[in-house]
Amino acid sequence: MRRPIFRTLLTTAVLLAAVPLAGCGDGAASGGGDPQRKSIRLAYQAFPSGDLIVKNQQLLEKALPDYKITWTKFDSGASINTAFAAGSVDIAAIGSSPVARGLSAPLNLPYKVAFVLDVAGDNEALVARNGANVASITDLRGKKIGTPFASTAHFSLLAALNQAGVKESEVTLVDLEPQDILAAWTRGDLDAAYSWLPSLDELKKTGKVLITSRELATAGKPTLDLGVVSTAFADAHPEAVDAWRKAEAKALDLIASDPTAAATAVGRELNLDTAAAQHQLSQGVFLKPAELASPEWLGSPEKVGALADNLYNAAVFLKAQKKIDAIPDRSVFEAAIYTKGLPSVLRP
Repeated sequence: MRRPIFRTLLTTAVLLAAVPLAGCGDGAASGGGDPQRKSIRLAYQAFPSGDLIVKNQQLLEKALPDYKITWTKFDSGASINTAFAAGSVDIAAIGSSPVARGLSAPLNLPYKVAFVLDVAGDNEALVARNGANVASITDLRGKKIGTPFASTAHFSLLAALNQAGVKESEVTLVDLEPQDILAAWTRGDLDAAYSWLPSLDELKKTGKVLITSRELATAGKPTLDLGVVSTAFADAHPEAVDAWRKAEAKALDLIASDPTAAATAVGRELNLDTAAAQHQLSQGVFLKPAELASPEWLGSPEKVGALADNLYNAAVFLKAQKKIDAIPDRSVFEAAIYTKGLPSVLRP
C-alpha cells in the first residue's frame, strides 16, 4: 500500500532542493496554512478503503460547504512525500513505511498522523508467477521481484525476505508502480511481485501467494495505511481536521454496518462492480472509529498510543536496510501523532 521510490541521498537532496521552488507557488496560492483561506488539498490513492468512500459520497464537502476541496490522485507514498515537501498537499492517505521515512532525515516532513485508514491484511501480498519455479520465499534467490520502492509493500517484502533468511543482495528488486508491475508480469519480466489491491487480484490469477501482510503483521511486522495532515494546516484549521476525521470515521462505520453500500462507493472510484469491490474490502482490516483513540493506536492527548512505536520500529528496520540516514528519537514519532480532540471527535 502505497507508495514508492527510495532515492539515493544525492538524488533526494537534489529533488528536495528543487521541489519547493516548483511547488511553493501552488502551496502559497491555496492558503493551506492560512486560516483566512478555506481550502483543502487532499491526496488520495486508488486502493480500497474508507478514504474512497469519503471522496465518492462527498462527505467532506457536505461537512465543510465553505471550503474549496480538491482531491488529487497519487500513485505512491513517495510522490505524496514529495508533495508535502513542496507544500502542495494538506491531507493525504499514505502508508506507514513512507510516513516513517517522511519523519526521518533527510526529509523531516512537518506532518502529523491523525487517522488509521486500515491495517494491511490479505490486501497486500508477495506473489510468485506461475512458471517461475518458485514454491517458497527461499526459492526467490537469484530471482527478479517487482515492488513499488519506499512503499508498505517494499517494507513488507524486505521483512519477508529477512524472515526467510534471504539477503536483499541475493535477489534483484525492481522499482515499479502497481500497473507497471502488471505489464512486466504479463511480459514474463518478473518472477515475483509484492503489491496491493486492486492489481494484486490480477497477479493472483497467474501466480501463487507466498506470504501476505496479514501474516507478517502476526509475525511482528504490521503495516498500515494512515491519514496524515500537514502541521501548518492542522494549526490553522483544526476544525477542518476534525471534520475530516469525522468523515473518515463515518466511512469506517459504513464498511462495518453496510458492506454493500460501502463497496458500491469504493467500486465507483475503482471502476469495479459492487461484488468485486466488496471482495477487495473484505481482505483489509478496518478498525472501529472508537478503537483509533485506544492505547494500541493513536491514543489520547494525555498519552500517545502505540502507533508511535510502530513508526519508530519501521524506522529502525529502514535504517538497518540502509534506506534512511538515521533513526529519529522516539519522541519525534510521538510528537507526530495528532491526538487533539480524541476520543470525542470520533464518536458518532
